[in-house]
Amino acid sequence: MFTRIFVKSSFLVNRCSLRYLSSSSTSSVLKIGDVLRHKRIFSNEDDGEYSKVSHDANPMHFDSESARAVGFDDRLVHGMLVASLFPRIISSHFPGAIYVSQSLHFRSPVYIGDEIAGEVQAISIKENKKRYIAKFSTKCFKNGELLVLDGEAMAILPTLAVEQVHSHDSRS
Repeated sequence: MFTRIFVKSSFLVNRCSLRYLSSSSTSSVLKIGDVLRHKRIFSNEDDGEYSKVSHDANPMHFDSESARAVGFDDRLVHGMLVASLFPRIISSHFPGAIYVSQSLHFRSPVYIGDEIAGEVQAISIKENKKRYIAKFSTKCFKNGELLVLDGEAMAILPTLAVEQVHSHDSRS
């Protein structure tokens, strides 16, 4: 089986990397089994900005001693900030997508500076009134190996045509 890979890398502050992997070599149309990925390193600034917007001021995100007192190695990145990779991946490849639902299971802590790879894999696609309801398996891995977050997402897609992402924004 031939696999087609699009790679766009940027080595700015957060070192992001986008890839589209398809099981088909003849088109860039979403199919069951296709995987979309985005890598990101979350910074102190990212976590602080998320805290301002969410009003989540849990000291485990800002104070190393508080985090260590409850058994963590250091300050934690907000879990929902990590989970924000999933709608970012879907909307960047399918402009106009409507994110309908998301289930999440937090498996392992994410610390400032960890490289996180978010991944969505199409597991079900149904056509409905000239739109597509797609169900995705969602996963985040720390440093390429350790599963830190998983679940499922559902989105309404305007098309199955996968857009190649051209992003130079390292914070995306």
